[in-house]
Amino acid sequence: MTHPTQARSFGAAAAEYDRYRPRYPQAALHWALEGLTRPARVVDLAAGTGILTRGLLALGHQVTAVEPDPEMRAHLVAITPGVRAEAGTAEAMPLADGSADALLAGQAYHWFDPESAHAEIARVVRPGGIFAPIWNLRDERVDWVAELSRIARIGDTVDHLRQTVTGFGDAFAPPEWAEFPHTTTLTRDELLGLVRTRSHYLTATPTRRAEVDHQVRHLLDTHPALSAQDPITVPYRTLTARTPRL
Repeated sequence: MTHPTQARSFGAAAAEYDRYRPRYPQAALHWALEGLTRPARVVDLAAGTGILTRGLLALGHQVTAVEPDPEMRAHLVAITPGVRAEAGTAEAMPLADGSADALLAGQAYHWFDPESAHAEIARVVRPGGIFAPIWNLRDERVDWVAELSRIARIGDTVDHLRQTVTGFGDAFAPPEWAEFPHTTTLTRDELLGLVRTRSHYLTATPTRRAEVDHQVRHLLDTHPALSAQDPITVPYRTLTARTPRL
């Protein structure tokens, strides 16, 4: 599940990542943290530019962001005043044992080394606390969205994750799952910008990048649902797992 080159490719596009990637619906965050008193001590693991961090702060929680990429972390700190941001990974967090009431990971769990990460997450989350990975996934039941995923070689889907992510180690109960509909609105240029923040694009050759750009523009120009539409509503399925620390 780990792909080091792709996993560490986002820093060079930190500003674009923060601008174009979708936010998380508050209903998903409320569900993930259900039962916790505010302000809970919440860790945003692999926090990136802080998209999830800011969503958690808006709910009134005390948030510590942990992010390995220095460029992503610097962007997070620059646009999220006062947040505590630490250098660390899912397999090695600079946090005390049992110091978190909850730990969330947005768009990130599929990059972790499961065995090591599960043990480290269990160390940081107190007994009775919550671990909740969350993903904003394109709704590929919409045909043009499925075609966009094919062009950009985006492989993470709701069905794939629910089939492959079956548990988080012996320290956690079997997960519950919930799905939340979500949309974001982008111009045509912004949709291309979104594609350019994907790991496949960021690690591709210049020739492959040009090919992806051409195919996305062709899709925008020719698909009947898109050719006359600007801005474009992009549908998402926000998938969340929630499991208590035993």
